[in-house]
This record gives sequence, structure tokens and C-alpha cells, in this order.
Amino acid sequence: MVVSVEPYVEQIKEVARKEGLEESVLARRVREGRVVIPFNPVHGPRACGIGEGLSVKVNVNVGTSRDRVEVEEELEKVRLSMEYGADAIMDLSTGGDIDAIRRKIIASCHLPVGTVPIYQTGLRMARQGALVDMDEDDIFNGIVQHAKDGVDFMTVHCGITKEAVERLKRTPRVTDVVSRGGSFLVAWILHNGEENPLYRNFDYLLDLAREHQFALSLGDGFRPGCINDATDAAQVQELLNLGELVGRSRRAGVQTMVEGPGHVPIDQIAANVRLEKSVCDGAPFYVLGPLVTDIAPGYDHITGAIGGAIAAYHGADFLCYVTPAEHLSLPTPQDVKDGLIASKIAAHAADVARGRGRDRDLRMSTARKALDWPGMYREAIDEKKAREYRARGTTEESEGCSMCGDVCAIKIVKEYLKRE
Repeated sequence: MVVSVEPYVEQIKEVARKEGLEESVLARRVREGRVVIPFNPVHGPRACGIGEGLSVKVNVNVGTSRDRVEVEEELEKVRLSMEYGADAIMDLSTGGDIDAIRRKIIASCHLPVGTVPIYQTGLRMARQGALVDMDEDDIFNGIVQHAKDGVDFMTVHCGITKEAVERLKRTPRVTDVVSRGGSFLVAWILHNGEENPLYRNFDYLLDLAREHQFALSLGDGFRPGCINDATDAAQVQELLNLGELVGRSRRAGVQTMVEGPGHVPIDQIAANVRLEKSVCDGAPFYVLGPLVTDIAPGYDHITGAIGGAIAAYHGADFLCYVTPAEHLSLPTPQDVKDGLIASKIAAHAADVARGRGRDRDLRMSTARKALDWPGMYREAIDEKKAREYRARGTTEESEGCSMCGDVCAIKIVKEYLKRE
């Protein structure tokens, strides 16, 4: 069995048009599982293709925390994300009325929306006693509720098995487990001595995904939380498990992508991408960052953008943005914008290196040569900021800027070339 394209005919047409591909080529990649189009009909978002041969996409995480439950602020983050070109949103809310918040975000967002259902399940059980007391029904009922609300893709940590936990115990890590969902399941396995319900009942999860038409995002619960832990035995063990699950998903006709690290030094990024593409047979690769150094709190949108550009150049398909607030606090709307712009730059830089999108850079360069400021603003990834920066300078030269004033290199050479 392969992924059926029948439910996504209109979405395939739209993605093919936006990406400049033949519909038949895109449909084949969807059937083979090398492209996913997250689309729950309850939500009905704009079509977004993620995977082989497509432009690199960017996800934005939003959501409340225990210490800050400002729903309107989260909706403002969604609005900014749509305005500045995000391709998908994930609601990771852990504070307040999580069901109501999720439904408001879905209703206000025309992009595909993802969630991590086990967050809500684990938190509810923790408040009632202990998160390790959750059972299979608790976990799967949460998934069903998210699906019924219209969630388009869900992170599920199915690769954390009893065997993988034993591997983790033998792996000399600095930061152990930094994935929240991963930590829930590691604790559950160690406490109960049983197999991960998401792995043990993976066929049932596939039935739910087919029934409700949501895509799976196979979570990397053992992603490295520091560059010292990158590409270690625990991470690779989980990835091997995910490769098996990708095959089972495709045989069941379910759209599936694979999540990746994490904190990874530059010299290991290409190997991580190649490993995922090999083990998971070309499944779309969704990476957090990766962050290339651990020493930049307050600037991790930059460390993530550096890693994201390199990962995408080598074949990663979907970048999860990182904000300046990473490791420090819940991001503000401005943090969200800054993180998104940084990841959009990384994605575009990778696209250019892979042979896509260079025409936009050429239009910008042509406008610069012509000192065509409106033309430059049109091509800018953040038009408002470009306008603000030029406006804050003062110059008597209407065509120039306050950096060069009347000694603008382009203007000088243009004048003398005209004389020739």
C-alpha cells in the first residue's frame, strides 16, 4: 500500500503550481512518502508541501506556559507568523485551557497546524497524581481529540522503546533527555517497565491517522540537547526505530515525516541529514535548528539559522525556527518574528544554493544598481524593517542612504559609465 493521493487532489494542484512542478511528479512523491501535505479537512489549511524537490519550509512554535497564559498574545504570534511567511504553526501550549487555546489557534490560522498531544495528556495526569500513571487510553484519547479539532500534523514519540531507553542508560550523555515528550515516555517506561504504548500500538495510531487524515511527525525524543551529545548511540538507536516506523506508515498509506536534532556541531550536520535520508528512505526531514553551539543564550535564533541553512542545503526539508528566547523564557511576539525571519533567511539561502529562488536575489540586485528603493523594499524579506532602517538615517541624496551619502559607489560608477 502507498499513500493515497485521492484526498489531496486539490492540494497537490496548488502545491505543484506554487513550486513550479508537474502535478504528476508531485503526486508520485506524495504516494512514495517523500513529500507530505499536512491537511486535516476539519481545519482545511492552505496547501503546503514538505519534502523532496520542494522549497525549504519553516515552522513557528507558539503556545502558552504555566507562568504565562495570554491567549491574545499567542494569537498575535500566529498573526505575525502568517504575515512574515511561516509555512506551518505548532501549538505547544501547556498552560490555561489548552483545548480552548488550540481551537482558537486553529480557527485563526490558515497554515497547517501541528501539536504534541502527549504534552496535554502528561500535564493532566501530573495534576491528578503522576504523569507516569497515564495509560494507553489516556494517550490515544488525547490524539483523537486533537484530530477532531482539526490538527493537521502531530508529533508522536514512537521511536522511544524499552530497548532505546536501555541504550540511553549506557550512553554517556551530558544533558540526558531534553525533549519534553521524550522525557514523559522515558519516565513512563522506567516506572512501568512496559513498552512505549505509541510503539506497541503503532498500527492503531496509523488507523487513527488514516481515519482523521492527519500526518505523523515522528518525534526525536533523544535529540541531543548539547553539541557534546550529537550523533551518539541513543540518538542513532531512536532514528533506526523511526526508519522502521516510516516503512510501516507507508505500507498503511499514512503521510509521515521524521524529526531531527537538536544541537549539532557544523561538522556533523551533513552526516545527520544523510543518515536520516538513508535510514528513513527519503522521508521528509524536520529539524529543530540545528543549533551549532551551546554558548549563545539570547542569540540562539542565529545559532539555529546557521545550522538550519547547512542542514537544508544538505537535504533537510522543514526547519523549526528557534527564537532569541530559546533556553531562557517563553518568547514574546517580537522574539517570534525575529526567530522566524532568521529561519526564513536560512531556508532561502539553502534554496538558492540548491538552485531555487535566485531570481528574487537578482531582482534585489537589479533594484540596488538602479537605486530603486521601492524595488528593493518589495524584495526584502522584512520590508518594514528595511524601510525603518533607511528612514532613520538622514541624507541629502534622495537616491542614496546615510551610509555613503554623496559618495555612493553605485552612483559614481554609473555616472562615469554613462560618459563612456
